[in-house]
Amino acid sequence: MNHDAPAYGLWSLVIINSAIFILFAFSFFKPKTKRDWRTFGSFSAFIVALFVEMYGFPLTIYLLSGWLTRRFPGVDPLGHDFGHLWYTLLGSRGDPHWNPIHIASNVLIVAGFFLLSAAWSVLFRSQREGTLATTGPYAYVRHPQYVGFIVIMIGFLLQWPTIVTLVMFPFLVTVYVRLAHREEREVREAFGGVWDEYASHTPRFIPRPRRPRPAGGEWSAHG
Repeated sequence: MNHDAPAYGLWSLVIINSAIFILFAFSFFKPKTKRDWRTFGSFSAFIVALFVEMYGFPLTIYLLSGWLTRRFPGVDPLGHDFGHLWYTLLGSRGDPHWNPIHIASNVLIVAGFFLLSAAWSVLFRSQREGTLATTGPYAYVRHPQYVGFIVIMIGFLLQWPTIVTLVMFPFLVTVYVRLAHREEREVREAFGGVWDEYASHTPRFIPRPRRPRPAGGEWSAHG
């Protein structure tokens, strides 16, 4: 493992990286309703908490430093590579950015943003037409944008797990699940049998191995 110079207290990088990812997510999600802003706000809090520990103050490393230095003697706990905890705990060597776990995290993050973008294009059309969205990602899951946010967060947890984000993750997933159920009740009131038919063939969050048979029309709800 590399013995890096301390790589924390870089608050400008905290601000820059947080802003980049939050604006990137905003450009794909485009929140409009209070519910959308709540979803986006919780995701933004996750991103800020992540980069605060990645470049600002390494709270997780600080709290675990005693155990980590005993488990990995001779390794600088303030080195930036040490913050890649999965890389560290598995005893990997070399540049952590080329580690399979880090590469997998990048794939998940990119896939999550792609899913947000693909879902939004369907939503934009459905909102304009006032119909039920069942094409694109909505042909596979009923809430692809929530799935996109969850996939992005899993990617970041693989890359740089922290106590704060690990605690936040199940809380945010619970929030998204509750929002999804609330949206479904509202959409069912608006579309009735069309929604029932669509929901009977399309899973809520986890796609089935085969493509489900879509119902007719488009859906104007966000999520």
